[in-house]
Amino acid sequence: MRMSRLFFQTMRETPSDAEIVSHQLMLRAGMIRKLAAGSYSYMPLGYRVLRKIEDIIREEMDAIGAQELLMPVLLPAECYRESGRWDVFGEEMFRLKDRNQREFCLGPTHEEAFTAAVRDCARSYRDLPLILYQIQTKYRDEIRPRFGVMYSREFLMKDAYSFDRDEDGLDASYQAMSQAYRRIFRRLGLDCIITDADIGAMGGSDSQEFLVRSEVGESEIVQCSSCGYAADVEKAPCVAPDGTEAADPLMPEEVSTPDARTIREVTVFLGCRETDLAKTILYKADGTLVAAMVRGDREINETKLKAYLGSSNLKMADEESVRKVTGAEVGFAGPVGLSVRIVADLELERKASLIVGANRTGFHLRHVVPHRDFEAEYADIRMIAGDDPCPRCGSRMAFGRGIEVGHIFKLGTKYAEALGCSYLDETGKAHPMVMGCYGIGVSRVMAAIIEQHHDENGIQWPMSVAPWQVIIVPVNVLDEKQAQTAEYLYRELKRRHVEVLLDDRNERAGVKFKDADLIGIPIRINVGKKAAEGLVELKPRHEDSASALPVESAIGAVLETIEKAGSMYGLE
Repeated sequence: MRMSRLFFQTMRETPSDAEIVSHQLMLRAGMIRKLAAGSYSYMPLGYRVLRKIEDIIREEMDAIGAQELLMPVLLPAECYRESGRWDVFGEEMFRLKDRNQREFCLGPTHEEAFTAAVRDCARSYRDLPLILYQIQTKYRDEIRPRFGVMYSREFLMKDAYSFDRDEDGLDASYQAMSQAYRRIFRRLGLDCIITDADIGAMGGSDSQEFLVRSEVGESEIVQCSSCGYAADVEKAPCVAPDGTEAADPLMPEEVSTPDARTIREVTVFLGCRETDLAKTILYKADGTLVAAMVRGDREINETKLKAYLGSSNLKMADEESVRKVTGAEVGFAGPVGLSVRIVADLELERKASLIVGANRTGFHLRHVVPHRDFEAEYADIRMIAGDDPCPRCGSRMAFGRGIEVGHIFKLGTKYAEALGCSYLDETGKAHPMVMGCYGIGVSRVMAAIIEQHHDENGIQWPMSVAPWQVIIVPVNVLDEKQAQTAEYLYRELKRRHVEVLLDDRNERAGVKFKDADLIGIPIRINVGKKAAEGLVELKPRHEDSASALPVESAIGAVLETIEKAGSMYGLE
């Protein structure tokens, strides 16, 4: 490709609304253009990268026997109602009606559509196992689209679905996909952390996230430096303390705590520690009031609580509901005498004495003992904290953030049963198919690569996804020898199947060099005054200096560098 014909425009200044590196560099390098909040056009440079990411994904999907198809974007409400997810998605789902008032949505995900297709086309055990996938645009109405293509309303995604006879078959499909994901992200040049994760609205049992470590990531993770265990903080289990404290012999005593509603205010007023308190928070789980309790210095993990309750909709109770069930204002709820279901964290079960709300405005109770003074169900419902040990080996855990680029789920029979997707076994008996779901955020992957591969001058694309592998920069296109040498290199590299970009623009050398670094081409060949002596400069993007080489040697060095890069990223 000749740069004089390339449809692109770089920016020297960073756009004011671009907060993170990948967003800034994608705009500055002319990879994307903003059309509306959370909606971006991919320009030729960016689209080449996107297609290369897709190609790597396709190769690895095809290698494990997955078959590609393409589903509609416009999906009828009926299939989501069959699975019970029409209301679960809530405001994230783009909804619309046709001229006949029939309800549709712009597909946020495609479990129902794939399940319906398999239900109608695969009926026998001989048709299984089956893995189907697509690479397609998804739509979600993000509350606050931000960070460019990282959290946008419209994004490209690879979603795959496995269909098996039983749990053993699902395990095999799940492991095959997990290994394929490892190969995909290695080929993309991404250093990924694999964590246990929450199943969320997808349903099912196990799930794992593939995360790129980054402080701009939405996912908060914990990782053990000793055994390598990693998990999303919403999923990470908290180990219950050993032993039971001797019960407080004193009976509950009501103490006045005027205007002390928060944990901090109560500790200051009573002169106690946060660990001496237990906070009681009221929730509505599918419309039913329930109380959740954790130690005063802990936070309730609503994801764990929701999973324990088996509810599809969990939210904090409104003030009127709190007053009705406790007889007090918000901030004074407690478990003693409470007439609703109570779920307490495991850490509280062995406590000898607690300070809790008295269900009376301006008062708390002290000397409260679990089991003696109130009954509750005990479960792990708190957020993991810095003093918690690794649930596997007991070592110290480190906290960080990550960008989710892939997620795999064991769905089980949830969707198969809801939509009637079954197969007949050897005896003619019907069984629901056992499903798995596997997603990769293709457009997000592009941003994540930049977050891991950049410097102060611009992007540093891995060879596997770079828009072009080599850029040839004649310093002065009006110099006949430089122009001839650049053209020769351009022809020879193309003949050897190298993806090459020729900067034939009549611009200053500094402008060309800055653009080459900004857009991140892995190898740059500078053709300057020494072209008269048969020499050019070879400058790898990730290195500070260039090497002067004869023209033919430069061609050989380029081929060798590409071959080594292929080996590094698993392309041999």
